[in-house]
Amino acid sequence: MKLIRMVALAAALLGGATLSAHAQGGMRGGGRGGGRMMERLLTGIQLSDAQKASIDSIQSAYRSQMPPRTPGSPPDDATRAKMREVMQKENADIRKVLTPDQQKMFDKNLADMRSRMGGGGPPSR
Repeated sequence: MKLIRMVALAAALLGGATLSAHAQGGMRGGGRGGGRMMERLLTGIQLSDAQKASIDSIQSAYRSQMPPRTPGSPPDDATRAKMREVMQKENADIRKVLTPDQQKMFDKNLADMRSRMGGGGPPSR
């Protein structure tokens, strides 16, 4: 049940907002609400313009890998697994763009988000 709740929350976060890091300098949120999730992951992290551009590119690449979903119906187990896999790879690639100090904050934000969602899951490295 925790897994379903966690995945449903993650899916909702991937739903359709723009990244408020946009205010930090133009990052886009990504189609289905990945913006709110990315905003939380990048809370407290000041990104350079080059980092913002790299993260935008990474988000665009992974957005196209997300499985299609039917609005209003929960994803099945296979879709959830694919979403989780894509998000973990995306987070790992974004983490590589960050400095060691930024990575520490990113890891803390990721752990905080996972604990709020009610579950662990493997680290994104």
